[in-house]
Amino acid sequence: MIQIQDFLEGKGLSNEVNIRIFCYEPRDEMAVRHFIEQLSTDLTLECQLRICNLYQIFLEICEDMDILDAIPDMEEEDGHDYLLEQLQSTIGVDEIVQEIQSEPFQPGEVLVLTGVGEAFPFMRIHTLLEASLFAERPVLVFYPGTFNDQQLRLFNCLKPNNYYRAFNVV
Repeated sequence: MIQIQDFLEGKGLSNEVNIRIFCYEPRDEMAVRHFIEQLSTDLTLECQLRICNLYQIFLEICEDMDILDAIPDMEEEDGHDYLLEQLQSTIGVDEIVQEIQSEPFQPGEVLVLTGVGEAFPFMRIHTLLEASLFAERPVLVFYPGTFNDQQLRLFNCLKPNNYYRAFNVV
């Protein structure tokens, strides 16, 4: 699918954003990581992939802000809920988008988002997908959970979040 010209150009979507969600069972995480690694090194693909692991991006932002080493002590002293609140107010969608956009996108490039489950609860994919970053490029999200074209349900057990702009791959 990621090599099909209609996907690369966003054709046939009735002015919808070109976001596809590849849902998988959370227990298959290691197999999916292996598959993504194979995709990243596949020289026969007729498109370029920009693979962005959201958890790695989150950690890089923490490192850049010089707060990564302080996080364990902060959690121990102030508790999990306080730490989560502080991190979510410090690192939001804008910071994640800025990191993803740090290098210009090339025509025909597919943005592949991984690490969705790892980045939870620091960020939720439905809030990131609302960003205008995704308006003009094809996006493929690897999602450990379910998407029924109306709701995303992370790990198949958390409270679902409404999201209507994507299309289910499977």
